[in-house]
Amino acid sequence: MKTREQMMEFIQKQKTAFIASVDEDGFPNLKAMFAPRSIEGNCFYFSTNTSSLRAQQFLKNPKASIYFYQRGRFKYEGIMLTGTMEVLQDDDTKRKIWCMGDTMYYKKGVTDPDYCVLKFTAQKGRYYCNLKTESFHMEDLE
Repeated sequence: MKTREQMMEFIQKQKTAFIASVDEDGFPNLKAMFAPRSIEGNCFYFSTNTSSLRAQQFLKNPKASIYFYQRGRFKYEGIMLTGTMEVLQDDDTKRKIWCMGDTMYYKKGVTDPDYCVLKFTAQKGRYYCNLKTESFHMEDLE
């Protein structure tokens, strides 16, 4: 099993995150997104459109999962985290993860009402590497 530090280093190297929400019929919905803008402890921050299907699903049901992986020629490594997702629209949080170039997606800038932050709080996860899978709770990681 990797340490918390090793897992975070692995996650920070990935350019894509897969995010799962739950739809109104109880089925999982999966979407590829850009990597988290910020990671603080067990919290991962993503930017998205307030009007997006994913944001609307998280407002109704905060259960969520995120997945990161790296596929090499001879090695596949992946980390799945499960927890809850909050849809944040306060100016402080939006400014905190705003990046130059975001106006391409949010024409009105950081105060665009269609710009929001998804805050994922990890509770537990599964790590896969070299044909082995291990489950863990975030509070148990070194």
